[in-house]
Amino acid sequence: MTFLAIDVGNTRLKWALFDTPQPGAVPRAHGVEFLEHIERLAEGPWAQLPTPTRMLGCVVAGDAVKRRVAEQMELWDVTASWVVPQPEEAGVVNGYDHPMRLGADRWVAMIGARHRLLARGPARPLVVVMVGTAVTVEALDASGRFLGGLILPGHGIMLRALESGTAGLHVPTGEVRPFPTNTSDALTSGGTYAIAGAVECMVQHLRHHCGEEPACMMTGGAGWKMAPSMTRPFELVENLIFDGLLEIAARRFA
Repeated sequence: MTFLAIDVGNTRLKWALFDTPQPGAVPRAHGVEFLEHIERLAEGPWAQLPTPTRMLGCVVAGDAVKRRVAEQMELWDVTASWVVPQPEEAGVVNGYDHPMRLGADRWVAMIGARHRLLARGPARPLVVVMVGTAVTVEALDASGRFLGGLILPGHGIMLRALESGTAGLHVPTGEVRPFPTNTSDALTSGGTYAIAGAVECMVQHLRHHCGEEPACMMTGGAGWKMAPSMTRPFELVENLIFDGLLEIAARRFA
């Protein structure tokens, strides 16, 4: 059974084709497209792929993008299936006030992170961070219950907000410095430390709630930018969403 996993974010679509929908599977092919170039997939990178038997994806970009992806999949006889957050799935319990209103990317990433943690040792509290167009910081207790999470702007949104709301801030991207002495560095450092501070606050909240030091995993296209500025140990994972899609698919398509 070949399996196509798709992660549609706010700016890019990532895809990976696996020989089987099993945790830990290695993709035989993968790629990335900006959302404005989705129409290139069928005649481009997907044209030479073997026909997937199953497909599962998560999308945060809306129904119009789902339809565009489905149109590209018409070259195969496979139905597009999209994750909708549930009250419980794959051993993770959804503590959101309205579970189905939780972002699908957040839900899938938490499932991937939870099982990645369990594959290496005993259960413990977990903070899951995704750094992309937006930044999310999620808290799970040792039983796998999602307690709640934070959403804040990513680096680009923070910078654009300051540029649009403050005169004279159209400056190049700077460096992260302990004591910035120019505006470019001040903006870049401020955004980076804001994200690091949000993670630190969630770790402290979770430690106090659970009485145990949490693990921390980070993913997302801009995760590597945060690595030197984090205040505590964490694991940088290339794509927790694919890990989560494999976990869900292994149960749904068994």
